[in-house]
Amino acid sequence: MKQERLWTKNFIMISSVNFLLTLVFFLLVVIIGLYAVDEFKATTSQAGLVTGIFIVGTLIGRLFIGARIERIGRKKTLIIGFILFNTVTLLYFFSSSITVLLITRLLHGISLGIASTAAATIVAFIIPMARRGEGIGYFSMSSTLATAIGPFVGLLLTQVTTFQTIFAICLGVGIVGLLAGLVVQVPTLKLDVANEPGVKQKFSIRRYLEPSAIPIAFVTLAVAFCFSSVLSFMNFYAIEQDLIKAASVFFLVYAISVLVSRPFTGRLMDMKGANYVMYPAFVLLAAGLVVLGSATSSLSFLIAASLIGFGFGNIQSCTQAIAVKITPRERMGMATSTFFIFLDAGLGFGPYILGFVLDIVSFSQMYLSLGFLAFVTIGLYYAVYGRSEKDRLSI
Repeated sequence: MKQERLWTKNFIMISSVNFLLTLVFFLLVVIIGLYAVDEFKATTSQAGLVTGIFIVGTLIGRLFIGARIERIGRKKTLIIGFILFNTVTLLYFFSSSITVLLITRLLHGISLGIASTAAATIVAFIIPMARRGEGIGYFSMSSTLATAIGPFVGLLLTQVTTFQTIFAICLGVGIVGLLAGLVVQVPTLKLDVANEPGVKQKFSIRRYLEPSAIPIAFVTLAVAFCFSSVLSFMNFYAIEQDLIKAASVFFLVYAISVLVSRPFTGRLMDMKGANYVMYPAFVLLAAGLVVLGSATSSLSFLIAASLIGFGFGNIQSCTQAIAVKITPRERMGMATSTFFIFLDAGLGFGPYILGFVLDIVSFSQMYLSLGFLAFVTIGLYYAVYGRSEKDRLSI
């Protein structure tokens, strides 16, 4: 039997759209705090708020659009999101105070939440059903590339040009993304109007979240909470351990590990099931956090980066694939929104909570404890999906 094509023009273009969106996010996330301090003499806490309020915006955007994406239309939502994204990027040029910058960051996050949710929903319809795990794995690699390239380019640009030029580059990237989005052809889906997301009805959680995706989304929340410690505190830990050179290539090693493994793990999930990917990935993530917490050399630091890449990188794409797999086609937009809401919540609120934890424990102790948390999350995954996967494979 001939295998359905995955690498179509639509798949390549929507993956490019996702890459460009995520690239702007990660490029700005590493420089916006520096900009706040340099331009507005912001305090450390204010700089942190300028960075973190973006995630709050993405949560608002996802909650808002998840219930409306099918009614508005997936492609129309993507284009509207991109237009808003680029319009708000212009506001960086006119930020006259820390308050205006905070509002700009919040609005930018909302627009990213709308556009990225639309992109992830579109790709779920473009990918052939039999290759969903593999396809979402490849699609997620576009975010992984941006995770590695964005911070590197952002920090490099701060050394050679002005913040205004960086904002102009981000606007240019956003315009290219909008043009790419315009050529994507999106399959249409006739909905049952009575059950259509977003239609006025009594309050129900189904208007904002997809109930069937919530259990696996809690797994995503737990591992994202663990990974947020790496995103937010790894550089501080590296300085403490005198491993700053290793830290400069940490995310490059992380990204390479994800890129190398995802094509294989995506196909493995489609052929054998999610359990064959998820259980080893939990162990690798836990091991990576333990190695990071015990790191005393550049080699051990980078081994941790690789293990975390193999672990978290594959858990993220696999749980996303599960969320859309177990959801009716007409609710895929809501399922995608639900997945990313929980992912963003873990990444966004994790650093805030762990900041209090670090008042009483060291960086090393925090990473060791999170390694244990990642390992016991296996039990949560088993309870909400793993034990019944065989019964779900026909869904």
